[in-house]
Amino acid sequence: MNLIEKLGMTALHRLKPERAHDLSIKALATGLVPLPGVPFGTERLRTSIAGLSLANPLGLAAGYDKNARALKALMGAGFGFIEVGAATPRPQPGNPKPRLFRLTTESAIINRFGFNNEGVAAIAERLAARANRYPEGVPVGLNIGANKDSADRAGDFAEVVRQAGEYADFVTVNVSSPNTEKLRDLQGPEALAALLDGVLAARDRLKRRPPVFIKIAPDLDDAGIRDIAAVALNARIDAIIATNTTLSRKGLTDLQAREAGGMSGAPLFERATTVLARLYHQTGGEIPLIGVGGITSSDDAWQKLRAGATALQIYSALIYQGFSLVGRILKELDDRLTEEKLTLPELVGSGVNDWL
Repeated sequence: MNLIEKLGMTALHRLKPERAHDLSIKALATGLVPLPGVPFGTERLRTSIAGLSLANPLGLAAGYDKNARALKALMGAGFGFIEVGAATPRPQPGNPKPRLFRLTTESAIINRFGFNNEGVAAIAERLAARANRYPEGVPVGLNIGANKDSADRAGDFAEVVRQAGEYADFVTVNVSSPNTEKLRDLQGPEALAALLDGVLAARDRLKRRPPVFIKIAPDLDDAGIRDIAAVALNARIDAIIATNTTLSRKGLTDLQAREAGGMSGAPLFERATTVLARLYHQTGGEIPLIGVGGITSSDDAWQKLRAGATALQIYSALIYQGFSLVGRILKELDDRLTEEKLTLPELVGSGVNDWL
């Protein structure tokens, strides 16, 4: 972390968390944050997922740039891919404030935003207008959700695809946020299969058909993981993101841990990686997996890849370590692959049994 970044992080941490988050987006959108300008990449780090060519396997998770306001800057932050959103059909304010909390002693955060966003029309317009679209630029995906007051939540997912799908390089069906009441019920096998049928049908009617991912919770039991693996294989889903935030507070001592919402950050690493490995085992490696949850270092990234991840995502660690973390993880990952004479495909899944 350089001096400018350190000073900026110190200033942001003196503000309330959501205010700091909003200011960081504005700073990125106006070009005030010094960034590399291109994705970090070497031949050893180059990879692909669901037909998307990536300069490196490290992406930005959904939830940071909910409304796709800072795409230009984020595409130059070093990431191999970006995910924005979640987008819902209609704008909604989300849950009452405060709804974002730093657990500084745990290097974690808790949020209960509740899919606050400006609605799919505004987000689709920004996705359509972005310069350097893939394949020339960094792939940008859209996380999709349902309005809180919707009478047809499954239909909401398909509606977002209809309005914005052709402008995204992939879409992620988010049925795992803990902050919209009963949303996780859609992870059940029958409900999920029906929802995905609608999403895929909407996608297949587009002129440009993006791959479809699903994002699952870390709080699933073994039966739930098996069910999702079976549904995903049957539907031929292009990738699975494992995992979202957790409702668990096991082992946490920070006073902020009493707040309701989904917890992410370092304490999530073990549980999220266990779910990732079990999912890799259940799918036999037939569906690419994106590992997210608790990555704070290159060693964490290494372990996620060994547990079965083809690609990775981070978000919470950026709150504590800044955007320089992206290049640091990737450089150290590249150095370790070189030192151990491994390729990325050889690393993926090589340590899955350690997590089962």
